[in-house]
Formats: sequence, C-alpha cells, structure tokens
Amino acid sequence: MSAGEYDRYDRIRGVLAEADEPLTAREILALVDECDECEEIDSPHRVATVLGRRAERGEIEVIAGQPYRYRLDT
Repeated sequence: MSAGEYDRYDRIRGVLAEADEPLTAREILALVDECDECEEIDSPHRVATVLGRRAERGEIEVIAGQPYRYRLDT
C-alpha cells in the first residue's frame, strides 16, 4: 500500500471516528475535503474503494443499503 493510501485512510478514519452515525462515501468525501493541507481525494468511489479494502481486514463496517454507509468496526 502506498503512502498516499495510508494518508487517505487516516483522514477518512478520522472523519468516521468523529461521526455520530454511519456515513455515506459522499458525506465522508465532503468532510475530508474541508482539510486544506491534505492530498485531495478525487471521488466518492475512491473513498468507497479505500474503505472496502479496510472492511476486508475487519477495520470498517459496511452497512448495505442504498447508498452504502460506513462506520468504524469497534
């Protein structure tokens, strides 16, 4: 995994850690984009891809629905 992928996940994880409820990839992206110094994440699809990989490891819970929602698996 590249350094950029770790940076993206750390920012996404931070957003999820502060959330009171599960969030969609679009909602996560909007909150991540508020960071001016951070590397840009280009789409909700990229957010979903990063979270899907982490879900396979058991770090993220994916809540099936329309749209999918994500939260930390604690």
